[in-house]
Amino acid sequence: MSAESPFDPPPGTPGSAAPGSAGDIPAAGRLLGIDYGTKRLGFAISTPEQSIASPLENYTRRGPKQDAEALRRVATEYRIVGLIVGLPLHMGGEEGVKAGESRRFAAWAAGILNCPVALQDERCTTAVAEDILRDAGVPRSKWKQRLDKLAAQILLQSFLDSRSRDASSAAE
Repeated sequence: MSAESPFDPPPGTPGSAAPGSAGDIPAAGRLLGIDYGTKRLGFAISTPEQSIASPLENYTRRGPKQDAEALRRVATEYRIVGLIVGLPLHMGGEEGVKAGESRRFAAWAAGILNCPVALQDERCTTAVAEDILRDAGVPRSKWKQRLDKLAAQILLQSFLDSRSRDASSAAE
């Protein structure tokens, strides 16, 4: 995506540094999971103990200024201490164009909120979210309003579970 796109941050926008590792994310406090898309962002929130992720909302992208305002609103309201942004990888693990867009968005969002960010493999999160909606009997016409925030919940919960397993392994 070019810098002229209404969905990319303008050149020189804070947050151009590369996203950090999961170790940069505080171990306590609410995390915001973001399912990145050029048209919509799905938001999910963790508990302060970082044990459970819940879907929060879908946000329709409007451009860098409005997107920044939406992120600040959510971060302030929920006292966010870190961001977990989905990284769309191909099934073989390689990165494509969307992964680069997601990385740039993650760095931009971290700069806007002045908080740490980590990227989380989001392979299959949308497919899992679709399965959940189908199994729950949600009509396909209602999927659009639920899919992105549910995918964000799945990727955030995956991050939390992975981190919990890593902490348990280190304690042994």
